[in-house]
Amino acid sequence: MAEREISCSFCGRKKSEVNILIAGITGHICDHCIDQANSIVREELAQQKNSQVEASLTLQKPKDIKRFLDEFVIGQDEAKKVLSVAVYNHYKRLLQPEAKNSDDIEIEKSNIVLVGETGTGKTLLAKTIAKMLNVPFCIADATILTEAGYVGEDVESVLSRLLQAADYDVTAAERGIVFVDEIDKIARKSDNPSITRDVSGEGVQQALLKLLEGSTVNVPPQGGRKHPEQKLIQVNTRNILFICGGAFDGINRIIERRVKTTTIGYGSKELELDESDNVLRYVAPADLRSFGLIPELIGRFPVLSYLNPLDADTLRRILTEPKNALIKQYIKLFDMDDVKLSFDKDVLDFIVEKAFEYKLGARGLRSICEAIMTDAMFELPGEESSQKLQITLDYAKEKFSKSKISKLKVA
Repeated sequence: MAEREISCSFCGRKKSEVNILIAGITGHICDHCIDQANSIVREELAQQKNSQVEASLTLQKPKDIKRFLDEFVIGQDEAKKVLSVAVYNHYKRLLQPEAKNSDDIEIEKSNIVLVGETGTGKTLLAKTIAKMLNVPFCIADATILTEAGYVGEDVESVLSRLLQAADYDVTAAERGIVFVDEIDKIARKSDNPSITRDVSGEGVQQALLKLLEGSTVNVPPQGGRKHPEQKLIQVNTRNILFICGGAFDGINRIIERRVKTTTIGYGSKELELDESDNVLRYVAPADLRSFGLIPELIGRFPVLSYLNPLDADTLRRILTEPKNALIKQYIKLFDMDDVKLSFDKDVLDFIVEKAFEYKLGARGLRSICEAIMTDAMFELPGEESSQKLQITLDYAKEKFSKSKISKLKVA
């Protein structure tokens, strides 16, 4: 009597019909079923990971996002509103089930460009948004980027920082936020063709296109240049939100030239701008193109907003009101050394006056405070008994006059 041929316990294929048949305690499994089971396991694990990432997303309504930003950033209501709506729509897009039918509408990304002077809060806005949403966040500097093959960093290094921020969890990184600072520094140097290559200008803009649009990019895990022997990580940028910020020094003149151009004909009216008006509020994509950004790059940033220059009143509020206000930070630092720190009101006015005078924005407040407080921070720690330190106007003026920053020429 002929022996019965062994078959797969799952699909029923006989041993002669398959390449490999693996024996178990009470059954057998063929290579076809192993491949199918492996793909099922991978899909299940990927779905579990996606659901975990979605559960970690703290999605808030635009009003709630702006309310949270108000606690950390003073002023800039227009930028906050635009940013809140763009981020809310982006994460609604992430939480939307994937389109399965041809009739389903696919929502596109809403990358953002923020135009504003240095120290007005562009980076702080992006940092605060990421903190609220509990997603990986990184800051990349556009000034170090060059075309592939030149001294500098490839555009993929931007995603290397995001991977590091996500502890190399690719699924989490693919839903993160990248803030590209100094985006205006990669503007096209000139409209005229030249024999020298624009390796840190238009070439970088071209290389950024694939990242912004949404594609699978090979990323070196440790950053730096890609080498043949280096293992690369594939990252899909389709769901990564890109926020770009830049001072765009000189764009004011471009905007003024555009809005003040008088049209020919009856009833044409020239837009009048007074000195107190922030010209950046009239910024348009055409101005970015005139500045030197290529149309393809501008088209991938559908959301454009501006930040107002900081006046003395806003600087005064920045110094004391936010949750992480500078004065609160110094009080906390001294409190850790059992020193009770206090400031006279006219000292705060003096700090604001100097920061406004040197036109350094909110960062200037920190520099001036450091100049005033350095000696106290050096001498007081280590004292045995608890102490009180009251900063008076005379003390502040004396310490500031001895600092290097006081020697700077006023712009």
